[in-house]
Amino acid sequence: MSGPQGRRRRGLTWAIIGGLVLVAGIAAVILVPLITSNPAPDPTDTTPTDTTPTADPTDTPTGEFVDETASERGWVAEPITTDAETYVRAALAAAASFDTTKSDRGEWLSFLDTWFTPDTRYTSPDEQQEAMEASQLELRQAVVLPEQEWDSLTREDGRVEAKVEDDVELAEVPDDQSGDMHIGTADVTLTFTRSDSSGEETSYDEQVTVSVQVLCGTDSVPTPDSGQRAGDCKVIRFFSEPQEP
Repeated sequence: MSGPQGRRRRGLTWAIIGGLVLVAGIAAVILVPLITSNPAPDPTDTTPTDTTPTADPTDTPTGEFVDETASERGWVAEPITTDAETYVRAALAAAASFDTTKSDRGEWLSFLDTWFTPDTRYTSPDEQQEAMEASQLELRQAVVLPEQEWDSLTREDGRVEAKVEDDVELAEVPDDQSGDMHIGTADVTLTFTRSDSSGEETSYDEQVTVSVQVLCGTDSVPTPDSGQRAGDCKVIRFFSEPQEP
């Protein structure tokens, strides 16, 4: 294979143990990452000249998202941005934010699939597609809330909101010749909200450190029929455990 020397596949779930049991017999909940963050603008200062200035094709206005309706389903909307830190914050939040009363697990996972782009460290399209599918499978099997735990949360009309705490640490990616890839690591807080049989809600927080690999360069593949363009940030891989910066 002409890509990276190897994909680390660890069986550990990128998750945490929910610390509050509201009904007898319900096991501790295991979960994942985290936060909603409004994307920062990436403005281009255009001073009038004798000729009409040409905007950078990767610049995007503040507040633009791939799917503006995502939040209505309890998800974190994917920002349209070339700023790695802004995108990492949103990606980490997206992998752990959902509302079981507004969408099912399959819909949520299909939504997360749209954040991905091929890993350009692989030279052939077939290898790139294979690597992306492997990353999406890893997301399902080792990163997000397991199906049985989702079902448990569903029975209590549960939801999770994730927030990135403090700074995002950005690190270089091995074998990346473009310099456009980053591994972002951050501390995040998960807020679990559950309802008991009377409808009364109870919330509690859990903290975890998590990582995601993103591509913010000309080879990123935008989501079809969206405002994204090549060069806007996309996800390559969510890690099942934090990576050292």
